[in-house]
Amino acid sequence: MNTASSFKVCSGCEKVWSTREDLLTDPEVTLNGYQPDFEDLEQGLFLFTHRRRNCGTTFALKVHLFSDLVKRPVLTPRQTGSDECRGYCLRQNSLEPCPVFCECAYVRDVIQIIRSKAANTA
Repeated sequence: MNTASSFKVCSGCEKVWSTREDLLTDPEVTLNGYQPDFEDLEQGLFLFTHRRRNCGTTFALKVHLFSDLVKRPVLTPRQTGSDECRGYCLRQNSLEPCPVFCECAYVRDVIQIIRSKAANTA
């Protein structure tokens, strides 16, 4: 198996996704979480589960691999912990969009794009 040019290989069953689009449109892959890195948002992690029969592996991919999906500037400052913050980024399984004017909002936008790609293939 040539994995040198692949986007991701499942560590559980060795399924190969050649491109990001292949991964995002695979009906057996589900985005199920997000772990922020508040020091460098691009280093945060999206958590995916490969729901293939006899697999069930959860794997992480860094935000920077998906950040180009959103065509807008990153807003500042970060609102985490403020009165305006809804705390979505603090809850790993929370994938809702966030309406707060915040540096982290673009990650929530990326999550919605990933989820919409998956929904369009279901």
